[in-house]
Amino acid sequence: MRRRAQPPPSPLPQRAGIDPVRLRLPPDPDGNWPDLGSHLAEHYAGGPGAEVIARLLHAGRVLGPGGRVLHARDPYEPGAYLWFHRDLAAEPPVPFPVPVLYRDPHLLVVDKPHFLATTPRGSHVTQTALARLRDELDLPALSPAHRLDRLTAGLVMFSIRPEDRGAYQLLFQQRRVHKEYEALAGHDPSLALPRTVRSRIEKTRGVIAAAEVPGEPNAESFVELTGVRGGLGRYRLTPHTGRTHQLRVHMNGLGLPLLGDPVYPRVTDPAPDDYRRPLQLLARVLEFTDPVTGAAHRFESARTLQAWHDRAGWEAGTGG
Repeated sequence: MRRRAQPPPSPLPQRAGIDPVRLRLPPDPDGNWPDLGSHLAEHYAGGPGAEVIARLLHAGRVLGPGGRVLHARDPYEPGAYLWFHRDLAAEPPVPFPVPVLYRDPHLLVVDKPHFLATTPRGSHVTQTALARLRDELDLPALSPAHRLDRLTAGLVMFSIRPEDRGAYQLLFQQRRVHKEYEALAGHDPSLALPRTVRSRIEKTRGVIAAAEVPGEPNAESFVELTGVRGGLGRYRLTPHTGRTHQLRVHMNGLGLPLLGDPVYPRVTDPAPDDYRRPLQLLARVLEFTDPVTGAAHRFESARTLQAWHDRAGWEAGTGG
């Protein structure tokens, strides 16, 4: 099998923990692009990127291999690589730390707070666990082994070395990690628990909410009630698959939407910097055999769900 040639290393460092954008220039058999600027203007035409890339070229912030500064009038070179940093809009800081629970030469496990995305996506770029940890721990090659919703708190694993990334990601893809979540929702004494919930969940790109639809099940969760307090139930949720919003969708389907959920049963769309009343969902336990070292690991979040011990404070939007 013919192996694809690897691109040269980026001449740009991560900025605030964010990788540079890398582009490889496509073939141009008809000679449509006499220079680099004409190709990039066409590539980004119709959107704000055209103005941005023109500004970066003018400022000398587009680099080629070896750190050579590229200009708009440079000859077009099919197959060449170029790199640049995106201009990032200011993001409201997520004012919560990301405690490290475990670190060895290969693996990093953190206890992510509510409201912090795991990886850059959409308007969340620098204010993500990945960007902050790369910067704070000086680990530029850090990469996630899996993802946790921005609104969900708890355990997240990262691979420290690029050569280990695939092994840790494969753990999750092959479902060799035991995961437990803790959640708070209303209590329905008529609902028989524990129970296994199976359904088909589909998520449409661009639509916030996932939905249960008819068809072959692709999502499975085990739901247990572990406590009742003042009409509020505490639940242990064990997902056996990993569909988007799976636990939130399954609990809502049981008539038990999670406390503080801004999507299920209805989308309320709070401001991104509104940190009151966090979703009462916590990734509590990760248990697995390390594919690199062979060590048996069990990690448990040190966080608690505020509404269980301070319902009034959670409803008032004060910290707990």
